[in-house]
Amino acid sequence: MPVRPASWPAEQAALALDAVALMDALGIGRAVVTGFDLGARSADIVAAMWPERVSGLVSVSGYLIGSQAGAKVPLPPEAELQWWYQYYFATEKGRAGYDKYRSEFAKLIWRLASPRWDFDDATFDRSAASFENPDHVAIVIDNYRWRLALSPGEPGCGEIEARLAEAPTIAVPTITLEGDSNGAPHAEPSTYATKFSGPYEHRTADGGIGHNLPQEAPSVFVEAVEEVAAL
Repeated sequence: MPVRPASWPAEQAALALDAVALMDALGIGRAVVTGFDLGARSADIVAAMWPERVSGLVSVSGYLIGSQAGAKVPLPPEAELQWWYQYYFATEKGRAGYDKYRSEFAKLIWRLASPRWDFDDATFDRSAASFENPDHVAIVIDNYRWRLALSPGEPGCGEIEARLAEAPTIAVPTITLEGDSNGAPHAEPSTYATKFSGPYEHRTADGGIGHNLPQEAPSVFVEAVEEVAAL
């Protein structure tokens, strides 16, 4: 497995390599990997590419491994509209706007992606503190630009990205989760069920649960992690 230099961009393979490097740094040989959104994509990639490091997977919104080729396929207008921020980030105005209004932007996305989550300012502010990381904007912008082939990526990730572009199946024990009120772009569970070739189950969390399922329905998320860990 290649070692990721600090200068590598934020494409999907690079973020997954970071996750494995963190496991190495902490002395964790094998673990249940979990997440939602970019965290779920990284967890999916680690499980697909380095299954010997993964005892189980809990992935919110299912199979999220993508490719630049896949991102080139036009979607119906309503679907493209959901990705408005991806095209905003493709511009220098978008980079500057996100840098200036990162908290306001994130709060808007929270409301759109989780329309029935009645979070308060204190809940948001605990997460918003992380947006002040000096690398935050650069990582976000590069990740979205890479998807549209507007960022060159890193040649050292080329072999991994080629394998990911083939949409590899995931064989480790897996539970996928989805909220019943996820306002963010997401696929129907039936479209990705065949991507999991090992012990597999999908669950939907009811009660107005949006995109951030681990925070909105923590008991559902923890139960899935515990069950996968016991397999």
